[in-house]
Amino acid sequence: MLLSISFLVVGFALLIVGGELLVRGAVRLAERAGMSQLLIGLTIVGFGTSSPELVASVGAAMQGYPDIAWGNVIGSNLANSLLILGVASLIYPMAVPRGPLWRDGGLAMVATMILGIAAIQNLVGAVLGSIFLLVLAVYLMHAYREEKRLGPVHGAVAEKAEALEVTDKALHVEQSALRSVMILLAGMVAILLGGRWLVSGAVDVATWAGLTEAQIGLTVIAIGTSMPELVTAVVAARRGASAVALGNVLGSNLFNLLLIGGSTAIIAPAAIAPSLVLFSLPVLIAVSVLTLIFAATSHRISRIEGGILFLIYVGLLVYNLSGS
Repeated sequence: MLLSISFLVVGFALLIVGGELLVRGAVRLAERAGMSQLLIGLTIVGFGTSSPELVASVGAAMQGYPDIAWGNVIGSNLANSLLILGVASLIYPMAVPRGPLWRDGGLAMVATMILGIAAIQNLVGAVLGSIFLLVLAVYLMHAYREEKRLGPVHGAVAEKAEALEVTDKALHVEQSALRSVMILLAGMVAILLGGRWLVSGAVDVATWAGLTEAQIGLTVIAIGTSMPELVTAVVAARRGASAVALGNVLGSNLFNLLLIGGSTAIIAPAAIAPSLVLFSLPVLIAVSVLTLIFAATSHRISRIEGGILFLIYVGLLVYNLSGS
């Protein structure tokens, strides 16, 4: 069991470090190729910062553990909306731009509802996955055009990139193309190895602890793969960039649902575990509504509201790990 826990921990570490290296190498290569900062932020940073969740979920699906994959997708969004928003708001009340909130938060909520309906009807497969990926592509194109036409409009994916700018001061350090390629390749190798070891360790730990694959995906893996977003949100909140922290969370939720959920549906077109369909997905929808209500009142999430979100997450964590 010690070996399995070691695989789990090392897998997490490789995913997080690998994701950071992947983004740094890819951003620097894109800059050398003349890509605009806006396009880099919407695509490379957006996809790269979601790579830990993507590799963990897709890797689990490819290895025959779809419940871990879907548990991670749903659990990561619960962690984003409750744990990360809660902790960041406790540190510094979070300012909320109304327009992006309803557009980006609303899109994530609608995507969650569609996933829930499809899961109930046992329609989670290649068609749904393709629709999710298409919606993400259309959303990114729309965001790019809006940002280019109107200037910064504080879309979730753009602020997901800006959040990284706030926390990673070495992101744009100039270096040779060869060094950038080597960093990019090192990141890819790290996240691929990390994803495989993470899933292997998680399955063993779940078996040993008497947990289902869905439970381990909802809790341990979801929290672990959400750690970069938690660190980013806390740093951004401490520096007073609370709106950026919110955009980072909304952007991560969109990528989790549309990119990772869409990819998982295509790779593992199977029924989602009943515990996820009947409890976790409805809870995620309710949480999405609650955070929208909190954010829409007074144009901010207060410390009290942040504390409520955090306590809800603690309660869910206890419930999910209790085997109920």
